[in-house]
Amino acid sequence: MSISTHVLDAAAGTPAAGMALRLERLDDGRPQPLGAGITNSDGRCPELGRDLQLSAGVHRIGFETGAWFAERGQRTFYPVVEVVFEVTDPQAHHHVPLLLSPFAYSTYRGS
Repeated sequence: MSISTHVLDAAAGTPAAGMALRLERLDDGRPQPLGAGITNSDGRCPELGRDLQLSAGVHRIGFETGAWFAERGQRTFYPVVEVVFEVTDPQAHHHVPLLLSPFAYSTYRGS
């Protein structure tokens, strides 16, 4: 199984480069850290899902949006965005994009 993400600053129309994020598995609501990284110049974090042997279950990607906006001199309503998703097919690729602006965000299951 593999996991990837792509963060886009929807207000600026550019990739969200330099954003810290973390990947966790939620077992009985308790987070188990699986990986972390920082988005590259394209808003992607290739090391996030590298070399992971994951199983089915509930996972979470936490995006450190507050720090990212603060570095750009912007306020945001969402200091952290956490996207929780369920993996049902451990053999499949799971792409979790984040479209972000200071006062809104959206996500979807990508390919």
